[in-house]
Amino acid sequence: MTDVFTKQPREPRSAEAEAAGLRWLREASDAVAEVVSLDPDANTLQTRLVREVGPTQEVARQAGRELALIHRAGAEAFGAPPTGWEGPNYIGTQEQECTPTDDWGAFYVGQRVLPFARRAHEAGNLDAAGLAVVEEACAAVVGKRWDVAPARIHGDLWAGNLLFTEEGPVFIDPAAHGGHPLTDLAMLSLFGVPFPDDVWRGYREVTALPADFRDHFPLHQLHPLAVHALTHGRGYARPLVQAARDTLELLA
Repeated sequence: MTDVFTKQPREPRSAEAEAAGLRWLREASDAVAEVVSLDPDANTLQTRLVREVGPTQEVARQAGRELALIHRAGAEAFGAPPTGWEGPNYIGTQEQECTPTDDWGAFYVGQRVLPFARRAHEAGNLDAAGLAVVEEACAAVVGKRWDVAPARIHGDLWAGNLLFTEEGPVFIDPAAHGGHPLTDLAMLSLFGVPFPDDVWRGYREVTALPADFRDHFPLHQLHPLAVHALTHGRGYARPLVQAARDTLELLA
């Protein structure tokens, strides 16, 4: 078939996990890649083929609107997996915990940031001093009360997972779970989404953002930076530690 994209990841049940995430997100927006077929035995996923074009401000703005609609669909709790999915959750090739909790700070620190930061340290990619700064920032996150409802988030929304087409934006390859809405926006910013101001503008057409929302990006970038410090090496240690320092300044 020429109208589908076939993916066969190596990680156990990864195709099933991705399919569950796509279907869950697509409940809120047709801008999410459509699952065509799934073969659990072969760990193979087929999605509707996406034909990319160059990024435009109009599609970036539409992406912001669609992302806000996805977030607004909500989740049962922070860390809640897609409805009906009880298998693993992956970010890229790395498995991560998804245990529902009512406290965003405890979830984010305990299930997202610290596990990867500590593994990066064990791998020799983050030194002890850097880990100590990350742990201090995490303690500050846990020590704060977070007045936010669980959003239905993509969870791995770097710029490469937002595709531009003639018909509009398409979100692919999620690590979907219940989380904080700024986590997706911060990851888009971290890895250079085209026309970011138009994405934020479109988002605000659906859901308000605080005036200082960009100031919170370093906090929400701790997770992807910790993952990259583990999987991509020492080059990500410095930005991870700087994001931790910025987080401490933000929460002081």
